[in-house]
Amino acid sequence: MTVSEINIPDSLLDRDCTTLSRHVLQQLNSFGADAQDLSAIMNRIALAGKLIARRLSRAGLMADVLGFTGETNVQGESVKKMDVFANDVFISVFKQSGLVCRLASEEMENPYYIPENCPIGRYTLLYDPIDGSSNVDINLNVGSIFAIRQQQGEDLDGSASDLLTNGDQQIAAGYILYGPSTILVYSLGSGVHSFILDPSLGEFILAQENIRIPDHGPIYSTNEGNFWQWDEPLRDYTRYVHRHEGYTARYSGALVGDIHRILMQGGVFLYPGTEKNPDGKLRLLYETAPLGFLVEQAGGRASDGQKRLLDLIPAKLHQRTPAIIGSVEDVKLVESFISDHKQRQSS
Repeated sequence: MTVSEINIPDSLLDRDCTTLSRHVLQQLNSFGADAQDLSAIMNRIALAGKLIARRLSRAGLMADVLGFTGETNVQGESVKKMDVFANDVFISVFKQSGLVCRLASEEMENPYYIPENCPIGRYTLLYDPIDGSSNVDINLNVGSIFAIRQQQGEDLDGSASDLLTNGDQQIAAGYILYGPSTILVYSLGSGVHSFILDPSLGEFILAQENIRIPDHGPIYSTNEGNFWQWDEPLRDYTRYVHRHEGYTARYSGALVGDIHRILMQGGVFLYPGTEKNPDGKLRLLYETAPLGFLVEQAGGRASDGQKRLLDLIPAKLHQRTPAIIGSVEDVKLVESFISDHKQRQSS
């Protein structure tokens, strides 16, 4: 039998051959220098994801992988060993790449500068290396969140003040979900696309293009253990879904996993402020702006309850914000409880 006689569907070959780097170039419709750089950056992000996925898959068999380090990060939170490992992985894969000038992470108080890259790598990678790290020790899903921005100006004083801009300045954003399969979801501003890591190839292969979030979904995802610390409008919304059919609570404690479910099935994810943390706990630059970018690209909506998340301008690198992200109708419903409450108070 000759090669030409082997009947392999073209669609199957196209799917298996559509790797992440190839897809990025197709999305940009260019093979120019900027397109090549963004493709290479996405390839490096994918490499970091592969290294983290490998470590997670063997976490219970290796020493000094699970548990806490005994230190706290800039947020005042206890640091897990996997947080440190994953943060170091992102630094290592980009350090000698010539692609980015700075790395800004939830785990680092200040950006990590790569001076030798700055003349050529005019991009900044912002990321949360391991989101939901409390799930690692009990073998539940976790994820990494990332965003790419182009450096503005010289940043001579090391303040990274050019990063304190709205979320529309993101060139790309996405996440990697570590679960039964390792899934990478990303957007360059022209739709949302998912890739699954094929261990036999060592490549992220296209799984779904142009993902669209349903206008309405049955899921509400929030930590109801904080119910009595929320403002009254959020408690009213929760009472509403309790009393109406068609709603299902799903909350894993891992932001990436919860958002991925909402993206695929519809509904709303809520992380409002509390009496203790009125601005919430999620970081605008590393978590809510990248995820808001993705969800909007999929036809959804993302707000802090009153303003569009991507319109918010942070005053500092680690600024927190409440988050209401998901299907358009479901986010608007939550916002309506907030606006109605404000109107009643003002009348």
